[in-house]
This record gives sequence, C-alpha cells and structure tokens, in this order.
Amino acid sequence: MEAILMRLFIWVDAILILPFRIPQSALTGFLVGSFILAMLCVILGELTLSAAIRWNRRHIETLKGEAERQEQLSYQAYEAGDKDGYKALNKAASDAWGRQFFTMAAFSAGMLWPVPFALAWMQTRFQEVEFAVFWPFSLLLGQGVGYPFIFIPLYIAARIVFGRLRPYLPYFRRNQAAVDPNITAAGADQ
Repeated sequence: MEAILMRLFIWVDAILILPFRIPQSALTGFLVGSFILAMLCVILGELTLSAAIRWNRRHIETLKGEAERQEQLSYQAYEAGDKDGYKALNKAASDAWGRQFFTMAAFSAGMLWPVPFALAWMQTRFQEVEFAVFWPFSLLLGQGVGYPFIFIPLYIAARIVFGRLRPYLPYFRRNQAAVDPNITAAGADQ
C-alpha cells in the first residue's frame, strides 16, 4: 500500500510541478504555477460542492419548502390578527430558514478542502523559498514571506476569475442555479 501511495504522489507531483517549470523566469514560473494550482483547487472544490448538492437535493428542497411553508403560515396568522400564532410561526420559519442557511454554508465550506492539500504539496517543493518584502510591509511581515503568502491571494484571485467565467461554463452555471435562489432554472440553461 505504501508503495502505491508513493507512486501516486510521484505521479501527482510530476503533473503539478509542470506549470511551475514552463516559464523561463523562476518568479514567473512560481506565480503562473501557483495560479494554476489555485484554479485547480477552485474547480475541485466546485465539483465537490455540486456533488454534495446533487446527493442531498431532496434534503435541501425539504428545508427550503419547510421555510417557505412556515413563512406563509406566519403571514396568514398575521393577516388573521393572531399575534401569538404569528410569533410562533414566524419563529418556526426563522428556525427553518436557519437550518437551510447553515446546511448550504456547510456545503460551501466543503469547497475549500483542496487548499490544505495544495499547500501541503507546495511545502514539499517550496518550503525553503522566501520572497523579499519591502518597506513599509517589512515592518509588519519581516524581511521575507513564504509560499502561503503568495498562494492564498492567488487562490482568492482564482475564485474571482472562476466566478466571472461561471456564466460561460454550462455545468457550473446549472449548479449555481441550484444554490442561488436569484438564478432561475431557465436562466441557467441559456
């Protein structure tokens, strides 16, 4: 088993290091490779999110339906002048909405799972690499920073780029419609 894992690591390492070696400049290679690695993390996280939503769609729809039902009942109680019923139903609607919100927040947090693996791999390759920091930033950060200081902003940039590309990627556009109530299913298939 250990031999298989070692071969897998060597194979993955050879693929991941390739974008770092293409540019002639070491700094350019590091930045390009780190951005591509960050984009891979974003895509893997998005694929994981879409799988979790697909596998739990019935549960998500049940939570959403319960929140809407309780909200409608609270409106009816308010219109009927039943203040106690309104307060109880409104609290139940808020609880149902909270369960739905935190379920989706948990799914969204699942998008981040590739990042620690990417940083662990980068540590095997770039642990000794340090980037100089110039004044006034050196007052806060010291004379140099390591690979995480570069990778994390590039990951954020990759998330932003992916967010801008999402409307042009049919698979991810449909998944966004399942997560975001402001996107209609018809708009997702355009």
